[in-house]
Amino acid sequence: MSKFQRQDIAKDVSQDASQDSTKDVPQEERYINIELDSIVGIRNLPQLQGLAGFNVTIPYKQEIIQCLDELTPAAKAIGAVNCVRMENNRWIGHNTDYIGFKRTLLPLIENRVETALILGTGGASLAVAFVLKELGIRYFFVSRNPQNDQTCSYDQVTPLLLEKCKLIVNTTPVGQFPHNEEKPDLDYSCLTDQHVLYDLIYNPERTAFLQEGISRGARYCNGLSMLEIQAEESYKIWKGITS
Repeated sequence: MSKFQRQDIAKDVSQDASQDSTKDVPQEERYINIELDSIVGIRNLPQLQGLAGFNVTIPYKQEIIQCLDELTPAAKAIGAVNCVRMENNRWIGHNTDYIGFKRTLLPLIENRVETALILGTGGASLAVAFVLKELGIRYFFVSRNPQNDQTCSYDQVTPLLLEKCKLIVNTTPVGQFPHNEEKPDLDYSCLTDQHVLYDLIYNPERTAFLQEGISRGARYCNGLSMLEIQAEESYKIWKGITS
């Protein structure tokens, strides 16, 4: 029988909150963080042997797909995986990020958002885009290195675009501890109390990005509740709970 100890696969997990969130549960159900410089050979990693599954975070949510045997429909549609279930030597990729994001976003927007900006183009941004598409919200990606017509550079985020995009979601690590003073390069003077700012970062609790919105009366949310919900959903997957 597989043990239900969970691993968190990341490039840098120094700011990960998973260990704190599971400190009161039995040892066999705690997170153990693993930092990897590469996921080459991950299926032979000794720390993963005999487990029920693991989480994946920055920057491996897309790269991990090549190591998997199967993707759920949601993970395939999103194009990113943050949860892997290991069963009978088969690795199945799931995405629970989008569940956490959707549940925490809905109370914030109250149907008043038609267009959004997604800062960043990594795996987490794909889950955000998936949710916005489900909700019928048009969105634009913003990146330092735009690669397609749906992505613009920070220089192209004009005051007019900021006025139009009432939801701004930061999926980048800019502003994460210990770089608390950093923030995405936007003209924050364009923000109003009609905007909603969502930062997937949860440490610090209020990033410099969020503070800019707060000071102008915007609604806001950090990534802690999203993290907790996706972890709960991952746990259900590993335990085989379907309800």
